[in-house]
Amino acid sequence: MFIDEAAILVRSGKGGDGFVHFHREKYVNRGGPDGGDGGRGGDVILQVVPTLNTLVNFRYQRKFIAEDGKKGGINDMTGRSAEDLIVPVPPGTVIYDGITGELIGDLTEAGQRLVVCKGGRGGRGNPHFASSRNQAPRTAEKGYPSEERNLRLELKLIADVGLVGVPNAGKSSFLAAVTNARPKIANYPFTTIEPNLGVAELNMETTLVLADIPGLIEGAHEGVGLGDAFLRHIQRTRVLIHLLDGLSEDPLVDYAQINSELALFDPELSKKPVIVALNKIDLPEVQERWPAIKKQLLAHGVTDPVAVSAMARTGLDPILWKCVELLQTAPDPVVVRELPVYRPAEDPRAFVVTRTDDGGYKVSGTAIERAAKMTYWEFEGSVRRFQKLIETLGVEDRLREMGIENGDTVYIGDEHELEWQD
Repeated sequence: MFIDEAAILVRSGKGGDGFVHFHREKYVNRGGPDGGDGGRGGDVILQVVPTLNTLVNFRYQRKFIAEDGKKGGINDMTGRSAEDLIVPVPPGTVIYDGITGELIGDLTEAGQRLVVCKGGRGGRGNPHFASSRNQAPRTAEKGYPSEERNLRLELKLIADVGLVGVPNAGKSSFLAAVTNARPKIANYPFTTIEPNLGVAELNMETTLVLADIPGLIEGAHEGVGLGDAFLRHIQRTRVLIHLLDGLSEDPLVDYAQINSELALFDPELSKKPVIVALNKIDLPEVQERWPAIKKQLLAHGVTDPVAVSAMARTGLDPILWKCVELLQTAPDPVVVRELPVYRPAEDPRAFVVTRTDDGGYKVSGTAIERAAKMTYWEFEGSVRRFQKLIETLGVEDRLREMGIENGDTVYIGDEHELEWQD
């Protein structure tokens, strides 16, 4: 089954919690704090596996969640860091943010990796909070929160040569004739309903990878027929073989129509080197029409059009060697290894305070919400540290300006509910 689109959810591991503990040993008085730090949470990493050629695995598994780091221990023992979660993808996978649609990366080479979610760092144990004034801190940090993203994956097949043309032009027959691929071949339009790849061996040192793209019709770039689902695969190819149906009512109209669809989908496609070939020349009626068709193609600027027969396997080798020649000078397709997304600078310390329906106050903001998740609410020292933070950020002043009173409820994000006390 060929699947070239997938939507998945990825979540990195949360950092392990820091530990609050004091050293206890016979004959050692006031051993001091010795709580260990938490371990690092696992990253989620997409990695190219060259043996894959479809995204079908993501049809059965859509959530990829890395392990959390382990909690710190006594005697300054750091918690175990989690293993990174490696998600295998085929070469040619393009990654987009599932919410914003922003391009994140383009994976094309074997072994290439892209970190899509970074694991949280481990929380600090209580020795980090010891000072000359506070030699027995009952304060620690919980692990840094995990990251979660929705991703949209698209597969663009990687091939040297793309076969394009109208339905029933003979693209699958051509692929079967020059490679070991065995696409479905039948005498009706849209026999090919998914792209096929094949490798043509011209000699011991020269090979070509060919991609057979399902037949294109007018309006393909807008979703008519199958074209919009598979046109993206032509973007990876460096040379095109445009096959014309020798039995078509007007091959020249077919030629112009396909060129228009390619240009409308991606203007760069019209700039690729193209070999135009009239197929089915083994048929007498096609042989009779060929001189007139060739004359028309030359008049419309086509360079060296040729006639072939995929069924009789005549005239195929010269086309393949011409592709090899064109590949020597054809530009490589543009590949975005990893695209940094530049956004207006956002102050992580910024926050917003709003009134809730029950008369409480909700505080939202990156820094304040993250701090709440990393606070040990059962330890008085950790709570005091959080109170100092909301004072430093200006949250306390803002709440007083809005008229907060003793006993009012304060929500920090969507997870924490506190009662206000002066």
